[in-house]
Amino acid sequence: MHSAYLVRVISSLPETPGVYKYYDAEGMLIYIGKAKNLKRRVTSYFTKNHDNRKTAVLVSKIVDIQFTLVDTEIDALLLENSLIKKFQPKFNINLKDDKTYPYICVKNERFPRIFSTRQLIRDGSEYFGPYANGTMMHTVMEVIKTLFQIRTCNLNLSEENIHAKKFKVCLEYQIGNCKAPCVAFQNEEDYNDTIKQIKNILRGNLGVVITHLKGMMNDAAAQLKFEQASEYKNKLATLEHYQSKSTIVNSSINNIDVFGFVSDERFAFVNYLKVVNGMIIQTQTFELKKKLDESQEELLEFAIAEVREQYKSNSPEIIVPFDMPLQDEQLTFTVPKAGDKKKLLDLSMKNAIYYKREKLNQYELLNPDLKVERVLTQMMNDLRLTELPKHIECFDNSNIMGTYPVSACVVFKDAKPSKKDYRHFNVKTVEGPNDFATMKEVVFRRYKRMLDEGEALPNLIVIDGGKGQLSSAVESMKELGIYGKIPVLGIAKRLEELYYPEDELPLYIDKKSETLKIIQQIRDEAHRFGITHHRSRRDKGTLKSELEDIKGIGEETIKLLLNELRSVKKIKEASLEELSQIIGNARAKLIIEYFK
Repeated sequence: MHSAYLVRVISSLPETPGVYKYYDAEGMLIYIGKAKNLKRRVTSYFTKNHDNRKTAVLVSKIVDIQFTLVDTEIDALLLENSLIKKFQPKFNINLKDDKTYPYICVKNERFPRIFSTRQLIRDGSEYFGPYANGTMMHTVMEVIKTLFQIRTCNLNLSEENIHAKKFKVCLEYQIGNCKAPCVAFQNEEDYNDTIKQIKNILRGNLGVVITHLKGMMNDAAAQLKFEQASEYKNKLATLEHYQSKSTIVNSSINNIDVFGFVSDERFAFVNYLKVVNGMIIQTQTFELKKKLDESQEELLEFAIAEVREQYKSNSPEIIVPFDMPLQDEQLTFTVPKAGDKKKLLDLSMKNAIYYKREKLNQYELLNPDLKVERVLTQMMNDLRLTELPKHIECFDNSNIMGTYPVSACVVFKDAKPSKKDYRHFNVKTVEGPNDFATMKEVVFRRYKRMLDEGEALPNLIVIDGGKGQLSSAVESMKELGIYGKIPVLGIAKRLEELYYPEDELPLYIDKKSETLKIIQQIRDEAHRFGITHHRSRRDKGTLKSELEDIKGIGEETIKLLLNELRSVKKIKEASLEELSQIIGNARAKLIIEYFK
């Protein structure tokens, strides 16, 4: 029950775009949100039943609401993003990005220096980046160094100092890396023209630089300065080689942002590509930690606002993997279906998926319980279960032409074999090869005993066989009164086809999913365990029938041999001395003679 004060605040909210802030009883800001319609959005928190526990906890803590009106939904998104970063409320999405990415700095000074840095100093300098990929940043710096002659010293090149001849040329001038503006060998206008070309490269505008260099090359050739023209030609080759390594789509795709997005129950993973003139000039991948079961649209909106602010992007078009509810006259959201834009989205999605896989592997190595929970949750969703299948049991029958029929029950707990819980069943009531009757008997015996002894029943029963074996298992479960309480499914010969008792059509599972891998492992383990026991029984049975044919060898002698040597092979290979120690010399000679 919320206070009369909150009711008044909510009722007075305008139906316009804005940002709302929730405060708890201690005056702490606990949540910041944005809305296209403030009144409708905030009201929904207090009128809905929230399935998500964290959302319910949030609503229970709200004692005050403040809001800020803005002109558009995009303005609300940007304001929400900046406020979240500033105040970091406990119920808001966490952007996990513990790296400080490098920038390329064009220093605010006469004859500007250009260098990489991880510190942004607000002194009027221009920063290009950040570069999430250090290799790309170093490649760009190498291209700049190869194409242009700029200073690397930190001298104060004021007009007074140069005029007073305070400096001397250094080694960089001697080896051709600098034109020595420190001693007035290069004027400021010429140097600044070089800086202009470098800025074009940093912005991805390679066409402008290429045109400029071609003009310089042609002018040099026209003036018969062929050595200088050759230098420009080499620089053009360097720039075009850099462009060819970076361009993945045609150059008509200009100034767009691309966002790839994947998520799971706890995290979302976003990849960003900045494309200018068909070339990727910036890229970054990061993760978002969910707090209130946010939708994929809400998470991507947050990421878009964060990235566009961080990279100072003003791209009018944003490529995304699904439709976005955001609307703005100056922005276009595109979900491409084919062509070069689709290739860009596929590349971004590939990066996001890879990043997700690597992050999950890291988490699960540090905390194996996370992997168990993730796998069980995926199985629960794939198999349409209502609870995590922490305890799974699988049955498989083994017999050859009805001889020595046995059945195996293997047990998996937390998606791993629990071998101490495996059970063999020697079939008692079935004569001849009858898989259906065998399955009915062993399922009944297994769960009758568990019920009698008060043991915890499994969360899922798996029957290795077709619909007949599944129906037989269901009959036993109905007799025991547990059908409907425990889900049971059958595995067809084609592993990806799973059957539920009352479904006419099979349930198909993605062949690459971990759910199918676990089920395959369970079935293989049941088959292996059943076959091992069947072979043991068959060997003993075969041996026993052979021994009974030996004149002078009775049932007690056979039992002694079985208990000691166990297999056909070992009894046939045993020496007279070994057999004599078990059954005496006279009977040992009878066996030796028989097998000869």
